[in-house]
Amino acid sequence: MKAIFKEHEGEGMEMKEVPEPTNPGPDEVIVKVKRVSICGTDVHIYNWDEWAASRIKPPIIVGHEFAGEIVEKGEAVQGLEVGDYVAAESHIYCGHCYQCRTGRAHVCQNLKILGVDVDGAFAEYIKIPARILWRVSPEIDPNYASVMEPFGNAIHTVTVEDLTGRTVLITGAGPIGIMAIQVAKVEGASLVIVSEVKDYRIELAKRNGADVVINPMEKDLIKEVKKLTSGEGVDAFFEMSGNADAFRQGLESLTPGGMASVLGVFHGDSVCFDINNLLTFKGIRMYGITGRRIFETWRIADQLLKSKRVDMSKVVTHVLPFEEWRKGMDLMRKGQSGKVVLEVS
Repeated sequence: MKAIFKEHEGEGMEMKEVPEPTNPGPDEVIVKVKRVSICGTDVHIYNWDEWAASRIKPPIIVGHEFAGEIVEKGEAVQGLEVGDYVAAESHIYCGHCYQCRTGRAHVCQNLKILGVDVDGAFAEYIKIPARILWRVSPEIDPNYASVMEPFGNAIHTVTVEDLTGRTVLITGAGPIGIMAIQVAKVEGASLVIVSEVKDYRIELAKRNGADVVINPMEKDLIKEVKKLTSGEGVDAFFEMSGNADAFRQGLESLTPGGMASVLGVFHGDSVCFDINNLLTFKGIRMYGITGRRIFETWRIADQLLKSKRVDMSKVVTHVLPFEEWRKGMDLMRKGQSGKVVLEVS
């Protein structure tokens, strides 16, 4: 089968022919991959940045966002059948640690991640534990089913508290940031402000329903937010950029007693802010977001896509043949796309 490998340390990846997976274990399945989407994590691995160099052990098949069909299953697998249309949770949780046994499998102490710690989904077939699969509603287009994993990130970030009638600031209009715009609207936000510096993503944010998009390189974000909220500041701040300045500006834009939900991943020791005045004395509630609430957010994602309450056609901007993966990676690296989906079969 064809698969995209991180074969050596350093920049780049390669597509090559490798043996198809066989002989699933008792609790495993083999899935014929139909669609995969490119994640920012895959870009980090391609670029071989500091995080990738510290985490990835080549050779490894990358990729973790996909949808496909079960073609073989182990004898102990229950609740799933050959032919089922599925997507997968990328967090392979152990099921027996303290976190897993108390409803927090997304922060499992023994967590492994598809395409990071074990071979991933940039391939024609993948063998994985059955416990991480979600049976997708048949009404959902495979292009959109393949992005349910990052869509779950957006849902997790936005739904930690009730947004009915609330004002919102999102910093960073990358793929998950623009998904968050739509989720915030569905959740009842009265005003969604987005901070973004790249022209392509500014337009993408507008297309996905942002009420106001501000380029902080051109305008004072905090002053603009205060103007838009009658001097109060926003009720909720969702950090999606991984940029230290954006994080500080977001906290300064929050009204006292507001809420911050942080998904962006920062590099090194780059984040310094006035904890006393921006967090403690303002009474801010801050949530660290990693992964999805397994499988709560999967159910929400499935229903939002099935009902078309969220329009993923505004998020998936490019669908390319599997062989054109380099083009998709270049688009992601340049910030000239929303989600990029590859047609595998």
